[in-house]
Amino acid sequence: MTSFQSPWGFLFAAVASAWCFAAGAQEVPPGADVQSLLVIARERNPEYSGMRYEAQAAAERVAPAGALPDPRLRVELMDITKAGEQNPTLLPNQVGSTRYTLMQDVPWFGKRDLKRDIAALEAQGAEGRALGTWAELSSRIKSAYAQFYYLHQSERLTTEILDLMARLEQVAQSRYAGGLAVQQDIIRAQVEQSNMRNELIALENERRMVQARLNALLARPANAALAPPERLRPMPLATRLAYGALEERVRGHNPQLFSEDAKLRAAEKTRELTYKNRYPDFNVSVAPVQYGSAIKEWGLMVELNIPLQQSSRRSQEREAEAMLSAARVRREAAANQVLSELAENLSGLDAARRTEMTTSTSLLPQSELTFKSALASYENTKVDFATLLDAQRQIRQAKQNQIKAQLEAQIRLAEIEKLIGEDL
Repeated sequence: MTSFQSPWGFLFAAVASAWCFAAGAQEVPPGADVQSLLVIARERNPEYSGMRYEAQAAAERVAPAGALPDPRLRVELMDITKAGEQNPTLLPNQVGSTRYTLMQDVPWFGKRDLKRDIAALEAQGAEGRALGTWAELSSRIKSAYAQFYYLHQSERLTTEILDLMARLEQVAQSRYAGGLAVQQDIIRAQVEQSNMRNELIALENERRMVQARLNALLARPANAALAPPERLRPMPLATRLAYGALEERVRGHNPQLFSEDAKLRAAEKTRELTYKNRYPDFNVSVAPVQYGSAIKEWGLMVELNIPLQQSSRRSQEREAEAMLSAARVRREAAANQVLSELAENLSGLDAARRTEMTTSTSLLPQSELTFKSALASYENTKVDFATLLDAQRQIRQAKQNQIKAQLEAQIRLAEIEKLIGEDL
């Protein structure tokens, strides 16, 4: 009996273990890298979803804009009493005659195409606004994630320095016990640790606020868990950050410029349509006439409006010209602003990268050597504890400058990618 049940028990345990492992894997929170957050934001962020629906709605307006108006049918019952020979009736075959008029409004040649083109350009503008919303959203997520990484690294650095200060306190206590140091050294070490614990509290609070901000961008609960940030995005090569190449990409892919360009072309089409309003629109109708049960007459009518209100049309034309000029100016202003921001962020990115390189290759190694020398000199009673604390602070400051430069570079990179409308 035991040998029969054993395989089934083993199979059940294996299935249960696999299910638990899969469930655990599904519960791993996002946030190890920024790409996992961007995927969630693209699917869930309500602001971006709303802009996509608006762009979809604008695209659906293109076909109706160029379509003919619905035709109209008019039914006229003539002489419903047959000159008083019968009671009134509404039956077409029993009245004197019945006229059926089928009417269709027809705009002047080219107006429908212009209306369709205007709607298509407005749809492009809506698509540009949706792209701009995503560019802004992704930039905010990238920047917030970089700050999240910075705070996480700052907490880790402060914890490491706190452990170091605890060891220095032990060194000071040993020297004080041997009569080689004063009690003030121990107190200074303890005060330094208390300050670092307060800094840890502030860093933790700031990290929670950034986490809540990230969750809001992802349309998740504010207190939803995020995985510890493991890595920042790699920085692009310097050759890819040349201003000339990026300027061309900005002019061709920037969502704001794309939207403004669509508005400019729509204004040009609107002006052309306004000038076409100088010409009349038509109404064409066919009217068969029924006598008794037979159609015995046919009528054909062509109707047109007479554009006599010239002062009104001239005002509309001047309005269209002014709107076109405004669209051109806005397009130029947007281009100037975007290119100015591009140059500013490229300069900031270059400065951040050089600062990080200088800190990593020069300042940090020098600070570490200074601390080792100060520690050895303190143990040999050649320097006081204040000098040792200054050396420790130099190391900490150098490491903080390093991760702060990484944060600045990531924020600048996110802004540049927002401007060019795509990742580098």
